[in-house]
Amino acid sequence: MDITRSSPAPMRVVTAPPEPPDLTVLPTPGPLPGPPEPVLPTPGPPEPVLPTTAPQPTPPNAPPEATGTAPAAPPTTPQPAAPHRGLARDLLALVRPGQWVKNLAVVPLALLDVRPWHPAAFGRIGWAVLGFTLASALVYVVNDLADRDRDRLHPVKRNRPIASGRVSTTAATVLTGLIAASLTCWAVAGPAWQWWPTALYLVLSVAYSQGLKHVPLVDAFIVASGFVLRLVQGALLVGGRVSEWLALCVFALCLMLALGKRRHEMTAAGRAHRPALRGYTLAFLDHLVVLVAVLTAVSYVLYLRDDAALAAGASFVTLLSAPCAVFGLARYLQLLLVEEGGANPVHVLFRDRATLVNAALWAALVSVALLLSRL
Repeated sequence: MDITRSSPAPMRVVTAPPEPPDLTVLPTPGPLPGPPEPVLPTPGPPEPVLPTTAPQPTPPNAPPEATGTAPAAPPTTPQPAAPHRGLARDLLALVRPGQWVKNLAVVPLALLDVRPWHPAAFGRIGWAVLGFTLASALVYVVNDLADRDRDRLHPVKRNRPIASGRVSTTAATVLTGLIAASLTCWAVAGPAWQWWPTALYLVLSVAYSQGLKHVPLVDAFIVASGFVLRLVQGALLVGGRVSEWLALCVFALCLMLALGKRRHEMTAAGRAHRPALRGYTLAFLDHLVVLVAVLTAVSYVLYLRDDAALAAGASFVTLLSAPCAVFGLARYLQLLLVEEGGANPVHVLFRDRATLVNAALWAALVSVALLLSRL
């Protein structure tokens, strides 16, 4: 072998450079990359479609089986009261039994001048209380009938039975006739011609309802006069006399309560509710209430000094009750002027704790004085 002969040279692979892109041809836009498409399940055999029908109306008296639903469980809440029970309760509220305490507080004052006490006197006082309770109930129903449209404008009085519509005018008229018949029987069965204070009270109340309640000052004076007539009725039936100072004290006290009620009505509902309120202002009523409170205290002390049927030893004990009277007046003025109360004087005087404690102490002192005067 010829070693001088050279071996063939190795092949070299030369890669050709890439051709430059043709810029004259625009590239075709492809789909933009996005989230992968969800894989749909393989459709199976179609489910049978049930025929639908529109729901048929169910008769109002149909049994539960006809509706295709199970009967509802009985309610656990108590059922409302029967209609006749609700009407009876509203009729009772119409005569306002909560206001009867006025008769129990004023009529028996005639016993203060009766010496000595005897059982017949208590029976006659009870008869006088019954008569004025019937008369006042009659007045309440008549007033609510006359004021039903105006009471609907008041935030509290609109809930009264007639104003709210719970008691119809027909039912209220029938109730008025029953009370009037009962009051007539009371007058006939009692002592002859000793019912004139109750009759005068009804006359004043009718005049009040027919237009005098719209006259400023006259409206409050008529209300206060009705309490003096209660005192006179009790004195007539027990055969006692009426002390002028005691009558003035009762009149002034009740006038103060009536003016205080009107002051509260002005602050609560304005002057639109009661036309007579157009003749008042808050400052005017404040002055009147304080003036009448002073008159009440002075007349009470003068009654104790001049007219009270008390023995010498009992007078001193009774005079100790004068501070209780002044405190009671001051407490009412505080509730009226400071705490803006006075909407219902009975509730104010008989639900206030300080007033109740003061009244209990006052009653104890007066009771001791009356017992000492009869020893």
